[in-house]
Amino acid sequence: MSIIKKPFIKKRICRFCSEKIDIDYKDARMLRHFVTERGKIKSRRMTGTCSTHQRHLAEAIKTARVIALLPFSMQ
Repeated sequence: MSIIKKPFIKKRICRFCSEKIDIDYKDARMLRHFVTERGKIKSRRMTGTCSTHQRHLAEAIKTARVIALLPFSMQ
């Protein structure tokens, strides 16, 4: 009987927790990394953020869209 090993997957660490970065809705350049090319907010699994910062990030992206710093859809 052979043992099948799973490939080693590096666990993502929240960038905001480790680097002590504040999430600001006015920083459109940083927020673009967390939005797909279609304009959707990326999930926690894709970005590696913790749940607390993911909620703050979603609010900041939505605020930036309303103020027109980020487009609602990028086509």
